[in-house]
Amino acid sequence: MRDADEGWPWLPPGPAVGGPGTGSEYLSEVLARRLLAQRVVLLHGPLDELSVTRVSAELMTLDADGDGPVTLRVDCTEAGLGPALTLMDVIELMGVPVRALCLGQVGEGAIGVVALCAHRAALPSTRFSLSEPTTELQAHVRNVAQWAEQRAAERQRFCARVGAAAGRPSRAVEEDLAHGRFLGAPEAVEYGILDEVCRPDTPVARLPGSGPPPVGFRPLR
Repeated sequence: MRDADEGWPWLPPGPAVGGPGTGSEYLSEVLARRLLAQRVVLLHGPLDELSVTRVSAELMTLDADGDGPVTLRVDCTEAGLGPALTLMDVIELMGVPVRALCLGQVGEGAIGVVALCAHRAALPSTRFSLSEPTTELQAHVRNVAQWAEQRAAERQRFCARVGAAAGRPSRAVEEDLAHGRFLGAPEAVEYGILDEVCRPDTPVARLPGSGPPPVGFRPLR
C-alpha cells in the first residue's frame, strides 16, 4: 500500500479543525491525503466555485490513479446550481464508479450530485432539502434579463438530470425545487435520489450492470 503522502499532489487545506496555533491546517491536509489514499473524497460545507474545483480535481486524480470505485462523502446544504452541474458532469465522465455516502444534511444543488452517483446511500438520520439556492444578483441592470435566462436554463438542466436519475418527470422536480421539499432518508429512497439507507443489517448492494464504457480521466496511452 502506498504511503499516504507519497505520490499525491499538494492539496489546499480543508476546513480548519481547531483554532489558530493548533496545527489545524496541517491536520486538515494530512487527513485529506489519507482519505485520498483510501479513495475517499469529501464534499463538506458549501459547494461553490472554489470547492467544486477541489472536489473535481480529487475525483479526476483518483480516476487516473486506479480502477477501484471512489466514495464521495456528502454533507452539504449550500450548493449553487452552476457548481453542482459542473460536478455532475465530472461524475458522469468518471471512468470508475462513484459511490455517494450522505451524512448530516444534503440540500440545494448537492441533491443532483448525489442523484447521479452509481450508488447512493445515506445514514438513517440524514436529511435532504430539495430547494432552489438563494443567489445574490450580481449582474448589471442592463444584463438582468440575460442573467435570469441563464438561471432558468441552469434550473431546467438540473431538474431534467435529477428527474432522469430519480425516474421522475423533470416538471415534477422543478415544482419541488421551487416550493421546497424536505425528505428524510427513507423518503429520499422513495423519491428516487437514494438507493439505500445504511443500517447494521443492510446487505452490500451491487453496482449497476454493464453499459457503454465511460470516458474517464486517465492519460491517453
